[in-house]
Amino acid sequence: MAFGWSEIRSLLLVFGPILLPKAVSAYKSIRNASQHSGEPIPPPPRIARALAILTIIVIVYLVKTLPPLAPENLFTLTQSRLQIPVDVLFNRLSSLRPESALNAADERLRARFVNLESRLLYLQLGPAALADCPFCKSEDPKSYFYYALPAIILPHLVNLIALAAVTSSTFTGRDGARWRSHATMAAAALAAADAVLVGQYDYSANAAALRLQDMDFFYWRARALRYIALAALDVGIGALLFLSGTRRAFVLPPSEAERIEASNRVLTTVKSKLNALGIVKNTSMRDEELRARSQAYWLREGQMVREAMEEREVVESVNDALENRINIQQVTSDAENYTEGVFRQPEGTAQ
Repeated sequence: MAFGWSEIRSLLLVFGPILLPKAVSAYKSIRNASQHSGEPIPPPPRIARALAILTIIVIVYLVKTLPPLAPENLFTLTQSRLQIPVDVLFNRLSSLRPESALNAADERLRARFVNLESRLLYLQLGPAALADCPFCKSEDPKSYFYYALPAIILPHLVNLIALAAVTSSTFTGRDGARWRSHATMAAAALAAADAVLVGQYDYSANAAALRLQDMDFFYWRARALRYIALAALDVGIGALLFLSGTRRAFVLPPSEAERIEASNRVLTTVKSKLNALGIVKNTSMRDEELRARSQAYWLREGQMVREAMEEREVVESVNDALENRINIQQVTSDAENYTEGVFRQPEGTAQ
């Protein structure tokens, strides 16, 4: 495959300005994630569903790379060289067909195998492009590429739709929506790179192949690599969803609205508990029996404390603490500051 520094430079010039800001933002996200990372949590239901869908898609892609599911290759099927005469090639093929008869696709392909150029295009773009294109001619090789381009882009388009769905806010919430732009940009870049690589392939390199082992079956190799690349992309997006959804990495700090809402919930809970405490205290003070039990408890508590403080060991320990270990002035100052803070009126309140 003729793919060198000039092609790499062209790809960098096209996609560099698009991908570089994304790479910088991803680096900043990774660098700042550790500041907000907390205890990992199990995958939320939305993230779990998205991961299940991506897993199924990845399995389908990997299954599609298996040789039995790939379009058949006439040369490997018949163990023929590139320069084999057309009649000999298709006679060998017909012997492998049911009832030793070529099917309609074989006949269309046979009609296109008119010269070496068509065979080279067959190795580059596959049997469907060569047999089914109604307007293509071997004198215009690019016409075959234009016909095959939708079939090349279709898997990328389907994968792009799947990634856009599993990273939408309605499907995976905030944890998935944050990766949507990265996923769509990566899928679009992969599709463009695939189309460029196929279009820039030097199919004439196969003209010098004299043996079957020397031939570069580019179409079948590119097809397998295409599905492997799509599977790798989906695995990467799934890993990002898992890490961010379980708080293992890429943790975003809560927004201001979320922090305000959380503070309001805490204040509402505290207020309800204070109201409940006030109701209980008011009830105990109004009920004669409860009031008597409360007074008896505090009388008994005060008596127990006085008796404890009259013991010699306790008196000596208290005196030792007051003289040697406790700064009474500091304790008094802290108590005064606390009291002033409790009873201080808010700023702006009328005196």
